[in-house]
Amino acid sequence: MAQYFDNIEIASPKTYEYALTLGDRHFLLRSTSGTFSKEGLDDGSRLLLETIFQTNLGEDILDLGCGTGPIGLILAATDPKRHLTLSDVNLRALDTAKCNAEALQVTKQVKIVNSDVYRSIDSTFDTIVSNPPIRAGKKVTYAIYDGAPSHLKEHGRLIIVIRRKQGADSVQAHLLTLFNKVEVLASHKGYRVISANN
Repeated sequence: MAQYFDNIEIASPKTYEYALTLGDRHFLLRSTSGTFSKEGLDDGSRLLLETIFQTNLGEDILDLGCGTGPIGLILAATDPKRHLTLSDVNLRALDTAKCNAEALQVTKQVKIVNSDVYRSIDSTFDTIVSNPPIRAGKKVTYAIYDGAPSHLKEHGRLIIVIRRKQGADSVQAHLLTLFNKVEVLASHKGYRVISANN
């Protein structure tokens, strides 16, 4: 069965729209068939955004595994000084992310890249954010964690969201082998927002 990270042609893709409110800001986003959480923002991404959208994340941010772009694009929309690189392997998701960037009027702040984890990423960032594609398997998700230190600027950090039943405890333990400081910024409904930095 095809997954949201597979580039499979869909004969008649369906488009979805959903609204999101953060603080006093309201956003309308688009999604499409064959992408992650196509009918609305998932609980993990919502918790991640609610936790960090007003945080000082620096100016250069990578949203790795961006899907249709809600995390990275809203981070751009809530701070005009931020420059976001959005990366994913799913071409349908990236096309939708481009549409969302135009709708949110953040195209000048955003670079959208087709990349398998860090393969096409050659920059370093103040912050890497990710809702890791758990269904893609540990080889992919752990590549996100393992590659983060070499793609972060000095004092940069990785911020992820992951469910406890999907291995949050073991991921935290693994991050401690890569970073000096690992902390839980928020937890809700079994999800944890985890920050790691040196």
